[in-house]
Amino acid sequence: MIAIGSDQAAYEMKSQLKEHLESKGYKVNDIGSFSEESVDYPIYGEKAATEVANGNAQFGIIICGTGIGISMAASKVPGIRCAVCTNSYMAKMAREHNNANMLALGARVIGMGVAKEIINTFLNTVFLGGRHATRVDIINKIDKKYRK
Repeated sequence: MIAIGSDQAAYEMKSQLKEHLESKGYKVNDIGSFSEESVDYPIYGEKAATEVANGNAQFGIIICGTGIGISMAASKVPGIRCAVCTNSYMAKMAREHNNANMLALGARVIGMGVAKEIINTFLNTVFLGGRHATRVDIINKIDKKYRK
C-alpha cells in the first residue's frame, strides 16, 4: 500500500500519479486533498506520514508546490524519513542510503514525466544496509531522543 496526498497546488499531479501507480499494480490510499480548493498542506503531510508510521502503508508520496513544506510536516511524525527529490538520482540515494519511507515532490518544480521517473526509481530501489544502516540507526536515535 502507498499513501498519497497533496495540497491544492498538486491536486492534478497527485491524481495523475495515483493512476500511474495503480496501472503498475500498486494499491493506493489517497488521503486527499480532493479538489483545487485551498487547503493547508501540513494536514496532508501528517495524514500520509501517519499511514506509513502506523504500518498501514509501506511508503508515502506527498506533493505540494515545491515539496518542501509538506515534507517538513511529514518528517515531524516519529519514524518518518521523508526525502524531497527533484530527480531520479536523489530518489535512488534516498532509498539506497537513507532508507527513506516517504517521497515528497514539487508540482511547481518538476513535470509529470520527471515525477513518474522519480516515483518509479524510488519504489524500485532497495535500501543497501551496511554502513548506511548505521547512519539510519543514528537518525532513528535522534528521532527518539526528541520525542515528547
